[in-house]
Amino acid sequence: MNGDKTKKILAGAMAAGLAGVVTTGFVAGWQRFWVNWIFWFLFILTIGLGALFIVALEHVVGAKWSVPLRRVPERLSGLVLLMGLAAIVALLALPVIYPWTNPASLSDPVIAGKAGWLNVRFFAIRVLICVGLWFLSYRILVSGSIQQDESKDPKFNVRARRFAPVFMVIFGITITVVAFDWISSLEPAWYSDVFGVYVFAGTFLAGLAATTLAVLYLQARGRLRGVTPDHIYNLGGFLFAFSVFWAYIGFAQYLLMWYANMPEEVFWYKERLQGMWGPLVLALAIFHFFVPFFMLIPRDAKTGHTRLFWVAMLMLVAHGLDLYWMIFPVLGKGPVFSWPELSFGLFFIGAGLLWMRHAMSRSADMPVGDPFLREGLEFRL
Repeated sequence: MNGDKTKKILAGAMAAGLAGVVTTGFVAGWQRFWVNWIFWFLFILTIGLGALFIVALEHVVGAKWSVPLRRVPERLSGLVLLMGLAAIVALLALPVIYPWTNPASLSDPVIAGKAGWLNVRFFAIRVLICVGLWFLSYRILVSGSIQQDESKDPKFNVRARRFAPVFMVIFGITITVVAFDWISSLEPAWYSDVFGVYVFAGTFLAGLAATTLAVLYLQARGRLRGVTPDHIYNLGGFLFAFSVFWAYIGFAQYLLMWYANMPEEVFWYKERLQGMWGPLVLALAIFHFFVPFFMLIPRDAKTGHTRLFWVAMLMLVAHGLDLYWMIFPVLGKGPVFSWPELSFGLFFIGAGLLWMRHAMSRSADMPVGDPFLREGLEFRL
């Protein structure tokens, strides 16, 4: 009964959000509609891609400790399928908010020099290829794992371990394409070699934070029995380490551009440091790095469910803030947050949670067919 009530609440929130989404274009303008669509689809997509990266990483390194937890990122990675469809819809945003689609933009020699890459046909082809590769990767790494629950066939582990390095190449290329196509090309004159790595850092951290939240949620409901504080400690340790990695990459990108002071680079930061965007950057540094860093320094903090829950939640919110800071300045005004943003949030988050609720009901909470599950349950630090 409680589950049915939750489903109704999520469906109601999604329906209310959809009403606001439909209204946004006609009332607030189509630019704001598509900026919100791009922002929210990338927020959910990066969580799913980060989770799929975690699944592949386990197979690449042959980790045993994480086998009992693997079903959680496997379920989260299903968000990639949902957002793959959203990416195809987002192609309609190109003539509205992407200036390089306007032939007049070719008068700028910098944009004209990127015309071989930034054109609608090739852009659409890249989107379809990326979505296809994500679907293929999900089928091999996740669908195969779920089928193994019934078959108990250890051949899946061999296939997954062989494919996982291939996926790492797929992931590296596609996340870079996502970074440059959907975010960077909103201001096509901008240039950064580090931007793909920066988006990767945020994506992995988002997937890790969502995985931690889902594990703690299931444990609080008496599921994932056998998962010990040592497993949770490793999740906390990864959150701690990669919050530092994200901060390092973000600062490295800024420092290189500040030092070189090249016009095609620094204008992007100048727009995002003026007015109310400046305090937002400060908030991003505080909540995406400093607070998680200091909260997770103590060893006990990495196993304390309450503290770890709020740190992971904070990291997801900060990831959204990071994407917001990168995307919303293209509207040409200061930070905005009103009913359009709230409506899109209700719609996309409601859809994502409904998807996850369905995923949690269609398979075991652990990969029970994996021959390494017992060894993973016996893991101790």
